[in-house]
Amino acid sequence: MSFTSTQPFAVGDFQITPLSRSHGNDQHTALLSIRQGKGSQTRDRVYTFKPEFKTQDSALMYAAAQGRYWLLNPASLASPSNSR
Repeated sequence: MSFTSTQPFAVGDFQITPLSRSHGNDQHTALLSIRQGKGSQTRDRVYTFKPEFKTQDSALMYAAAQGRYWLLNPASLASPSNSR
């Protein structure tokens, strides 16, 4: 299992990092890291999404889209299971 990320993007106090996890055999999971704060006051939430993707790029694009959507609607990732 390996992880890949794209360039993080920052908006205000938040740093959004799209990630993907490879399971081999054309199976990739999209993940999203949302980091806020600095130093000992840093808070990082990582969300894992349920759809599996055939390519790493499609998983990263999905994670980036979820990050942009979260910026518009922060309650969108407020589910107790932290996954969609």
